This record gives sequence, structure tokens and C-alpha cells, in this order.
Amino acid sequence: MAEIKITNENFENEVLKSDIPVLVDFYATWCGPCKMIAPIVEEISEEYEGKIKVGKVDVDEAAELAIAFGVSSIPTIIVFKNGEVHKKAVGYRSKKELEDMFV
Repeated sequence: MAEIKITNENFENEVLKSDIPVLVDFYATWCGPCKMIAPIVEEISEEYEGKIKVGKVDVDEAAELAIAFGVSSIPTIIVFKNGEVHKKAVGYRSKKELEDMFV
């Protein structure tokens, strides 16, 4: 399963009602650090397919979601478990640091 584009419309079903943990990458297309972390997030989505879900929120398209979860800097990675915020990281992170958020 590839990364899922998370929008205001599908957030509840894809993230809050998910039966597996969801790693959500809040990003913007113009953000340098977001571009740096994108391949790592994609790698995680492939390696952990079926164990976690990986979604991406474009903060320019879904500003309401960014505001709702206190995203003031990007990239921000939030891991949700059982519909709740489990862990949150702001800024570029290594693959190991991201894995440590949900393993």
C-alpha cells in the first residue's frame, strides 16, 4: 500500500478509525526538509505495509487539520494509535527515529 493522501474529508476514516497505527506526515510541496524526509516516509510505508498505515497531509490544502493538531512547523510527523495522538516529532528525522515512534 502506497502512502495515502489525507484530506479533511477522509481523515476520520483513514486515521481516527484505523485498526492499525497511522504515521501522518504533515508537509508542504515548497518545504525543503519535507522533501528530504519524503523518501524515508515512503520507504517506511513500503517496509511496514500491513503493520502501519502512512498518510500525508499537505498543510496548504488541509490547513484545518494542521491547526487541529498544533502543526506550526513542517515537516511534522504524528503517529496515531486507536484514534489518539501517540507520538509527535517536528523537523527532519532519521528513519530509525521515525521507526522508534511506532515500534
